[in-house]
Amino acid sequence: MAAMLEFRTQGYNPYAVKYSPYYDSRIAVASSANFGIVGNGRVYSLGLSAQGIQVEKTFDTNDALYDLAWSEINENQLVTACGDGSLKLFDLGVDDFPVMNFHEHKRETFSVAWNPVTKDSFISSSWDGTVKIWSPTRNHSITTLPIGNCTYSTSFCPSNPALISAVSSDSHLRIFDLRTPSSAKYHLVATVPVHAAPAGPTGPGPSAQAAPAEVLTHDWNKYNDTVIATGGVDRILRTFDIRSPTAGPLSLMQGHEYAVRRLAWSPHARDVLISASYDMTVRLWHDDAGPPQDLALGPRLGQQMGVMNRHTEFVTGVDWCLFGMGGWVATVGWDERVLLWDSNMLMSGR
Repeated sequence: MAAMLEFRTQGYNPYAVKYSPYYDSRIAVASSANFGIVGNGRVYSLGLSAQGIQVEKTFDTNDALYDLAWSEINENQLVTACGDGSLKLFDLGVDDFPVMNFHEHKRETFSVAWNPVTKDSFISSSWDGTVKIWSPTRNHSITTLPIGNCTYSTSFCPSNPALISAVSSDSHLRIFDLRTPSSAKYHLVATVPVHAAPAGPTGPGPSAQAAPAEVLTHDWNKYNDTVIATGGVDRILRTFDIRSPTAGPLSLMQGHEYAVRRLAWSPHARDVLISASYDMTVRLWHDDAGPPQDLALGPRLGQQMGVMNRHTEFVTGVDWCLFGMGGWVATVGWDERVLLWDSNMLMSGR
């Protein structure tokens, strides 16, 4: 593989990386000392220049940082998910301290995502079994959605601001619709059993049933807002149509040797996604999204297009650049490294 851009987060183990939605030359990294077990956190704002990757700003926190999201309304602001249950909003123009602090979660806040449509709110999920919706202008949450289990990842639908998704330790993907009354299951409209067998009869294709396992990550397809991909402890990536919660997965992608820690659909192609794993690899996938097949035949098998294995520890974060030719990604791992590289180099087999 050709040369990569690299940056070392000396003394801190990264947990998440995000490209700025405003600039192709700015990324942010959320990291923790001592692998997030004990100690401080640090968020880096990094700039890409002809001299390589440069530090624009750092902020230190008293507790570990597990995730972050760029603001969709202010190019200089980002929100971080902290190990003490808080969320902190930082501004690159303000030194040292957050401009807002949001603290309602009772345990570690593990995921945060900004609303990409209305841009006026963000959501967080926590090990305390809740998802909370926030406004950046008030330090009390707007809504709390109960999950009941350790909730590793939450996200907004990329085209409908009322739809929220979450995956958790109980092997389920949940969909909430804020347009429904809260009295109706707290806005819960669909529950997808990720590892269960399809409700109907199945054909000779690959089996979709598996033992229940924790689901660690998920993402909405940017071109088909009814399709969500999930990944977790059982090493398999699955895609689901949320309109048919009990129909089983549309496709399976197998290849990782340990748990899938994070995945992301490409913003440039409807059938490409990337995943990061505890097996120290990043893998690029084609989910075989052809015309819908009869679900009775079982799920399709997606195609692995390539493997990036330059990390030497757990790979914990991955994100796509929204700009340019399409294909640049950033990955981070517990090896204290941030790598920027062109995923098109893995697509030569297509």
